[in-house]
Order: sequence, then structure tokens, then C-alpha cells
Amino acid sequence: MSAGSLRIHSLHVYPLKSSRVVDLTEVRVGPRGLEHDRQWLIVTTAGRFVSQRSHPTLALLVAHADESGVSLAHPRAGSIRLDAPGVMGASPDSARRVTVWKREIEAIDAGDAAAEFATTLIGESARIVAGVSDHFADGYPLLVCTLASLEDLNRRLPEPLPMSRFRPNLVIEGADPWQEDRIRQLRVGDLRLKLVKACTRCVMTSIDQLTGRKGLSPLPVLREFRFDDNVGGVTFGWNARLEGGVGGRLRVGDFVEAI
Repeated sequence: MSAGSLRIHSLHVYPLKSSRVVDLTEVRVGPRGLEHDRQWLIVTTAGRFVSQRSHPTLALLVAHADESGVSLAHPRAGSIRLDAPGVMGASPDSARRVTVWKREIEAIDAGDAAAEFATTLIGESARIVAGVSDHFADGYPLLVCTLASLEDLNRRLPEPLPMSRFRPNLVIEGADPWQEDRIRQLRVGDLRLKLVKACTRCVMTSIDQLTGRKGLSPLPVLREFRFDDNVGGVTFGWNARLEGGVGGRLRVGDFVEAI
């Protein structure tokens, strides 16, 4: 594979975990992944994370974040603006630990108005928290997918699915189908991303990201040719982390070197 044959096709963040995708043309890369990606989270009163797996209506939650906070809007819950921890002047008693799968993460509670919004949204008692020194990704800060692999999958499905079903951060064009399985590192200028682990897929891939309703699931077809015994599931895309170039920027159209 020659250097420069691959490009960044699209860039995506999810300011509140499991919210609707935000498409970007350019984004800064920090030590925890893409700027403003999964920095906010809805949790149960016990501090357990809430996602589209149990509450598909989160696909309708529009979240836009900046340095001062996040704006949220949902057809059922209305809209609200929440200040970032540094802006809200969080008190010590607002600190709490929340759980994302098996990880415990330090967070700041966004307050009672935010809790009322979250409770209305998911239909049960809930809170909203902001990350302090970590993000709320499932396990890795970045998810990389390729257009060619989606196209190959879609040829096997009764109807094509959009890339949004797989909720990537980076989508690469110019690769061969499933070429990501053979790539260990991506370089974009001074930025270096290490592909660490194939991403196992779950029921969220069956949720229409425009309606919040269940639709065609790609899992049965993926199971026919993408079951990985090493990770115990069907895979699509690769989890990645930053290996160098903190503070750099990614742009749609950037050349990508794969190693």
C-alpha cells in the first residue's frame, strides 16, 4: 500500500455518550481522543452509564459542545444548556464516581436541572455528569472504520446501512475491504494512531440513528464472516489510541499513511 493512497473521509464526535453523531470537517486531538467526544454522560442514580442499548431514544438527543459547556435538545425532554465543570464552579460534593462497563471514572454532577432533563428523556430517574480527567468511551478513545468495509458488508445485506450505525470517529477512504485488520498504525502528519483491538458490535447497530427505532440488524450477516474467537464476537472497525501528536488536528481530506 503506497503512502498517500488513503484519506480521511469523515470525522465524528458524540459529545454526550450515545447521543446523535456530530459530523466535523476538522477536529483537535487531545490525549483522551477527539476534542469534545463523549465528555458528558447520562447515568442512573446508582452511577451506571446509560446508552442506546437500553434506551434507543438517545439517538434523538442532539448535543453540541464547546469549551464552556454543552447544549442538549430532545423531542421529549426539551432543551438545556449545561456549563462545563470549570465554568460551573463545581463544589466538592458534586464529585462522584460513575461506571462505564467495568471502569470507574471520576465525574462532576451537572446539577438538579440536568437531572430533571435526563429523567424526562429516558423515563426513569437519572443524572448527567461531565468527565474530569477521562472520557466516557467504552474502552478506547477512538474508533476507526473504512468505507470499503461498509460497502462490502452492504453488498451482503438485504438493504444498505449508513456508517452512522457503527458510530466511528474516523472514517477512512481508499482502503481495500477489511484492510484495517492488517493495519497497526495510522499516521496523519505528526499524529500517530495505534489500532489496538477489533471492535465487537452489539445491538446498537440495529438502531436507526435518525428515528431511534430498531431496524435491520447487520449482526447475523457479520456473524457469517466476521466472528472473531479472540475477542468473542462479531467485529466491524478498530479501536485505536493516540501514540503521538497530542494537540494536532485532523481534517477531512487529509492523507493517511497506514503501517
